[in-house]
Amino acid sequence: MKIATFNINGILARHDALLAWLEEAKPDVACLQETKKIDTEFPREAFERLGYRVELHGMKSFNGVAILSKLPLEDVTRRLPGDDADEHTRWIEATVMGRRPVRVTSLYLPNGNPAPGPKYDFKLAWMERMRLRVAELLKTEEPMVFCGDYNIIPQPEDAANPKNWLTDALFLPASRAAFQRILNLGMTEAFRARDPRPGQYTYWDYQRGAWDRNDGIRIDHHLLSPQAADLLLDAGIDKAVRGHEDASRGLKPSDHVPVWIELDA
Repeated sequence: MKIATFNINGILARHDALLAWLEEAKPDVACLQETKKIDTEFPREAFERLGYRVELHGMKSFNGVAILSKLPLEDVTRRLPGDDADEHTRWIEATVMGRRPVRVTSLYLPNGNPAPGPKYDFKLAWMERMRLRVAELLKTEEPMVFCGDYNIIPQPEDAANPKNWLTDALFLPASRAAFQRILNLGMTEAFRARDPRPGQYTYWDYQRGAWDRNDGIRIDHHLLSPQAADLLLDAGIDKAVRGHEDASRGLKPSDHVPVWIELDA
């Protein structure tokens, strides 16, 4: 089972580029973030023609997560519990019915900037809610994958220029500590389990020539439960997708690239 995560930064802006990547990479499951459309405005028919079932949790202009699956989906759950006042569409779960059922979550963790401030407080509170949800799901002892845009740079080697991020919410000690508390539940960060090399990035800013200088950061992750980690076969980053820029074909890329894993499931 190939499971990919991809912050597409707008489903309409990246529609053709996303379809091109799906046809080339052929993930069984694609978890999307920042779809930025309400569910009724998501162009689901194009993805259904490729054989994907589409499950959505969207809102107008901001946030939005989705799960596309070529395999049957069961028990679709939307919204991270723990705060009834949180109307952000940042969390969707479903069980993917492959040879072995795998619970998959597509998540879009808050950015948190500027920090300190209310947005940073919300980020840390959201991460604690996530930790509690993961802990609750781990009781099932099922294979689980929590993937998406975490807006967390885990280690200095995950940024081309870590000094530039010292005061940013993505790299502040409290952010990294909150991420580590989730890992400490017994989770495995899939990409690092397969590739410990520095210089592997998933995001490059559109500004300041970041892509051309490879001034990137790694903020898109798959966290695996122990049962899913036992099934891990491979992981990788589809960096080439960031270079597919052809305005005449509508293929302007996202500022993120897809990250994928393969499970024996």
